[in-house]
Amino acid sequence: MNKMYKVLATASILALAAMPVAANAQQLPAQAVQKGNANKQTDVKNVPATWGQITNFVHDKSDKFITVTGRGLAPTDQDEIILAITPKTKFIDAKGKTVPLQKIIDGHKTVKAFYSPNITKSIPARGTALTLVVQDQSFSAIDGKVTEVRDGSILVKGTDVYNKHDEEIWLHFADKATIIDQNRKTIAAGDIKEGMSVRAFYGPAVAMSLPPQSGTNYVIVNTEDTGSGETGNEDQELKAGTDGIITNTADGKVTVIGKAHEKGGVNYVVLSIDDKTQIVDEDGKALTKDALKADTRVDAYYSDIMLMIYPAQTHAGKIVVKKAETVKIEGTVKASDRTSADQVYVNVGSDDSIDNDVILNISKDTTIIPTLGGETALRAGTKIIAYHSPIMTKSIPGITNAEVVIVTSDKDAVQPK
Repeated sequence: MNKMYKVLATASILALAAMPVAANAQQLPAQAVQKGNANKQTDVKNVPATWGQITNFVHDKSDKFITVTGRGLAPTDQDEIILAITPKTKFIDAKGKTVPLQKIIDGHKTVKAFYSPNITKSIPARGTALTLVVQDQSFSAIDGKVTEVRDGSILVKGTDVYNKHDEEIWLHFADKATIIDQNRKTIAAGDIKEGMSVRAFYGPAVAMSLPPQSGTNYVIVNTEDTGSGETGNEDQELKAGTDGIITNTADGKVTVIGKAHEKGGVNYVVLSIDDKTQIVDEDGKALTKDALKADTRVDAYYSDIMLMIYPAQTHAGKIVVKKAETVKIEGTVKASDRTSADQVYVNVGSDDSIDNDVILNISKDTTIIPTLGGETALRAGTKIIAYHSPIMTKSIPGITNAEVVIVTSDKDAVQPK
């Protein structure tokens, strides 16, 4: 496993389960402890919050947004949420001392992100950040499947929520572990069966056995999933979807980027494909998994119940493969006096030739996927992969509409003055 742990050299496995686990400790923002009205604390407790790590940071022309991924502090709070950063947003440690946002991101710090109760119904939800409290202890989390069950313990194989590495770990339940199902109802450890999908929080201490072992006292279990889909099953209504392009295929999964359906969905999703996934063409004719190739246009349908990491991951219920072609380019954004507002000049191939260069029209219909912590602004020097309309002017360079732009590197991007 490609991951660094805080190692317990002498602690017993039983001690792991007895130790306090960071993912379940309770702590209020420092500003709640003030002189005067004791009701200040009660007010803070009623503020929704997500406990986890910042998994995405976007700084566009005028606004800043962060994505916090983890678990809701209360059962009704969000496991993942996109939060707008305003001049009033505070970033503090447990003692109330200001902490720079970039330090939180670079250090992969665990935070409690308190936000306004006024949030959208999108997936993930969007809101406004009030206060982020950096925690003294960190924790890890895994999205995966239970492959073995023992008395008081489960073996989980899956993916680290934060670094996306494959992982397998034994998790031992603490005495007062919180175990809830997909509907946020409390269940017993004995209700967990092999094949069920879980999101489990553990640490900070991990014993470096094979597989590693740790204590956990917060686990979310999808009791309806005992098969191969991460979330949901064939009986669930496919309420969400993405109309877009397959940008990657690997290990029985496809990545789709495009436009979320009006009734629900996300613009960036990784979908698991199995025998329960219905794959058809636009006429409804059944197709095989071989039809799901990179750079193919599709309309993907899935349940709105999903494990919200970034990008979102869930099981594909139905995929419609479209006939329309895709046109893909790779290159570097270049400064040019040939572009106007909402256009970018792309040096296709990042070479010295201009014959294959393209000017992309960027509109509200363009989906831009930035790097983690990056901006959606496409500045000169930014390396991108772009999918654009097959309709292009005959000028040199050609001008066309950008549909999806994926930023692969912004380290050489020109910074605004």
